[in-house]
Amino acid sequence: MSSTLSQRLSHGLLALPLTFAGLPIYLHAPDFYAADLGIPLSTIGLVLLALRMVDAVQDPLIGALSDRYFYHRSRIVLLGALLLAGGFWLLFHPPLKASQFVYLSWLMLSVLICTTGFSIASINLQAAGGLWPVPIEERTSIAATREGLGLIGLLCAAIVPALLFNAMPRHAALHYVCLFLIPLLGVGLRVFARWLNTTPLMAPHTHSALGWRDLLAFKWINRFLIIFALSAFASAIPGILVLFYVRDYLLLESYTGLFLLLYFLSGVLAMPLWQRVTRILSKPMVWLLSMVLACSVFSLAFMLPPQSLVAFSLVCVGSGMALGADLALPQAIMADHISAQPQAASRYFALMAFLSKAALALATGIVLPLVGWFGFQPGSSAHNDILPFAYALIPCCLKAVCVGLLFYYTRRYYAPQVNTAPNY
Repeated sequence: MSSTLSQRLSHGLLALPLTFAGLPIYLHAPDFYAADLGIPLSTIGLVLLALRMVDAVQDPLIGALSDRYFYHRSRIVLLGALLLAGGFWLLFHPPLKASQFVYLSWLMLSVLICTTGFSIASINLQAAGGLWPVPIEERTSIAATREGLGLIGLLCAAIVPALLFNAMPRHAALHYVCLFLIPLLGVGLRVFARWLNTTPLMAPHTHSALGWRDLLAFKWINRFLIIFALSAFASAIPGILVLFYVRDYLLLESYTGLFLLLYFLSGVLAMPLWQRVTRILSKPMVWLLSMVLACSVFSLAFMLPPQSLVAFSLVCVGSGMALGADLALPQAIMADHISAQPQAASRYFALMAFLSKAALALATGIVLPLVGWFGFQPGSSAHNDILPFAYALIPCCLKAVCVGLLFYYTRRYYAPQVNTAPNY
């Protein structure tokens, strides 16, 4: 059964409000609770780091429960969206004139509700796409459409609050951000539910349930998850350091918004390009080429002197193009594999979500102390020469290792033909 563009958009539209919610949770909420409510930023950072780890650890449990109750998938997604919307509203509507302890507790509870709802909805959205019985060559298009809509959600999350902050006080602006999210979620849910009701999905074989040990016994999953985790860790490092690199090394803080816009917009626009290339080469090989592109542009970032506005803009465009492949192709590769084990679809995508979040938390816990150990202080020009090494060179080395591992994976688990199922 082939898919149409309308069907792919209906399936992936929910990714737009889901990703829109993520940026305010981790970018604007800490600033709001620190500047307006007086909670120390260091305390907020420790709380959010702990919540990230809880969020990552609960993903496999969410995947297991979603596989067990797969016949309620539309209700599960609805539950996740309601938790996300409710937690998001609570996060930016704390009680008036409360103590710091109450505000900190409110922050912890509301972020936990938000992230739990996001995980439930996103894992089941990805699993539903993986269980869509389409020709193997169309799975990249499905993942690319969904992740492209997610990037558009990120762009909206970067633009809408910024416009509101210029027009009104922060607490009022965040109130309207909540009002903006709720109808987006409502539309996304309605369209996804209609798609789910009209699209036959592969049904799990309930008589042949697989346990976690059985799932991880497949050689392909072990190799694939190692590559995916290492790639996610390499990608997380620049994400953590980009603001410091732009402000304290390049001395181009006023252009930060332009750089982020170029990065995400390039990711969206590159999605159709990667889809076309997968018609010629296998998905892992195309993912490998995107890693080579990422290594090439980040090696340039390592060599840039301060004030390199045009050159770093090109780095943002090239790395943004690689981001498009990084988001879509691992999802499509996983969908190729789970077609043989539909009873484990949610758990496989939950493992990917767990590794992505764990990589981000691990990068935060390793890289920030590392640059601090070398003497770097945010906002200072002293010892900022460590930033090109940490921001660009280390991720390049890690991505180069991924290239070698992925080349072996492609030769071992994918047949030479482009549109054939992987070998197990």
